[in-house]
Amino acid sequence: MNFSNTNSYEIKKIILSMKPKNSHGYDEISLKIMKSSAPYILSPLTYLCNKILLTGIFPDRLKFSEVKPLYKKGDKTEISNYRPISLLPTFSKIIEKIIYRRIYSHLNRNNILAKEQFGFRKESSTEMATYNLLDNILTSLDKKEYVGGLFCDLQKAFDCVNHKVLLEKLKFYGISDSAIKLMKSYLENRYQRTIINYNKLNKVSSKWMMVKHGVPQGSVLGPLLFLIYINDFPSSLRKLAQPVLFADDTSIIASNLNPEKFRSNVILTFNEAMLRFKKTF
Repeated sequence: MNFSNTNSYEIKKIILSMKPKNSHGYDEISLKIMKSSAPYILSPLTYLCNKILLTGIFPDRLKFSEVKPLYKKGDKTEISNYRPISLLPTFSKIIEKIIYRRIYSHLNRNNILAKEQFGFRKESSTEMATYNLLDNILTSLDKKEYVGGLFCDLQKAFDCVNHKVLLEKLKFYGISDSAIKLMKSYLENRYQRTIINYNKLNKVSSKWMMVKHGVPQGSVLGPLLFLIYINDFPSSLRKLAQPVLFADDTSIIASNLNPEKFRSNVILTFNEAMLRFKKTF
């Protein structure tokens, strides 16, 4: 699958679909400014986006993200009590949406994404994932089977994505060499810095540091690339195990009429899942 050219109509539609927020990345261009200036920049922006798609080169200046720690709860001196919010350049979000549309359309058209995955997908939800999980449990109980569950929450999973493995999986799922060249350019040589006490009058920041692993947090493409990265996980498990995934949250139901076989099945499934996670992350 190659990345087809875009046009001013598609870009205008993408810009209008974005919420006019005042927040911005290091480029200091907010979505609100972008939307108001859209009629005047559509033509050159279309030209630039098509150049990116044609050359397979993602501009370096669009690879800088600012991370703002958002306090959640608990001790304010504990780093784990903050949730990182990444602010990327506004122009990056536009070209990412163009690429996202093409990759997602290819995956959807060819039924590539695992049916067990309910995260970051259109016409899917946590309710559907919960229903599927409960249905698996109740079906086994109706058969008078022993039922056990393995529940896995991967910490910092998005930050642990191996770029080389991800690019290999993109190729495996039918993405062309020219498109993979652009995805490689998109992933490599990315930088980020942390912003502390960020407001209109005060801005304290760390030094820019290179990001060597993971998919960009706060990006348009990040969630979809992560789904591709773990897409083969359900097929790697034993047939008697029934996984339900919502992004990086994984629930696995194992069942059997025989208590010894059930116990063995749970242990083997756990070992297989851990082995797959270790190889992947």
